[in-house]
Amino acid sequence: MSGAFTRYCSQTMDTLKIAIIQIQTSYDKKANLEKTESLFSTLKNEQVDLVLLPEMFQCAYDLKVFPLAAENIPSGETCLFLSRLAREYGVYLIGGSIPEKDGDQYFNTSTIYAPSGEFISRYRKIHLFDVDFENLHFQESAVLTPGDSPLLVDTPWGKIGIMICYDLRFPELSRLYALRGANIIAVPAAFNNITGPMHWEVLFRARAIDNQLFLLGASPAPLPDASYHAYGHSLVVDPLGHILEQLSEQEAILICEISLSAIPHARKRLPLLQHRRCDLYALFPDEKLGNGF
Repeated sequence: MSGAFTRYCSQTMDTLKIAIIQIQTSYDKKANLEKTESLFSTLKNEQVDLVLLPEMFQCAYDLKVFPLAAENIPSGETCLFLSRLAREYGVYLIGGSIPEKDGDQYFNTSTIYAPSGEFISRYRKIHLFDVDFENLHFQESAVLTPGDSPLLVDTPWGKIGIMICYDLRFPELSRLYALRGANIIAVPAAFNNITGPMHWEVLFRARAIDNQLFLLGASPAPLPDASYHAYGHSLVVDPLGHILEQLSEQEAILICEISLSAIPHARKRLPLLQHRRCDLYALFPDEKLGNGF
């Protein structure tokens, strides 16, 4: 993280205006990037501070497509595109995720940018989506390699923890972020029309309630002819588990202003983080938390 970015983040601000772009992603990478820029342009007069894109926003969520759409980070086409958007609109940008190629390995990777366009960091999805439902078999590990490093990003609104989709199902990661000072957890995701109705709202609300912070979820809009149908319903959840804003399944942009004062307010009323019995269930000392943690 650069010195300039550190100086910009020297004082925590309370109010944050968020935009979540729920884009319908096709199999045409160029068209997806063009649509992303078009949707971004509608934010010109909204004065948002932070923009969040969905998981695999520049390609279809399809194992066969990932190697074809994969890029180097941070020098690839999509990273340069996202850097330009962050700079032109003067926003912090959590660039959903894209397939990353690193040597002979592929990752599901989120990239983060400062309003200057500076590349801040990357987060590689830690928990890979390997599931076997009656009408859904998907095995990310057949193509992708899991990441091994949690990521907290410093911003003027405090720390933001980054997850990708399936990571949300593992409460240890969100608790780690909360204990390391996160005010917000941002989750680019692509739940589907089987797991979405069952668990999308429940998991976002549970992680917010467990850790008394804000959860942001960005999903693609479903594409009718795709092999994998995203659920949509991007949302913002407050520290008491209330859904502040939520989209339907259509392509759209969610805009929501939040006040971080809701975090200490929730923790004062219900001080559950202070009531933890770590003498009974502390982490084992040999648990791997990732580089830098």
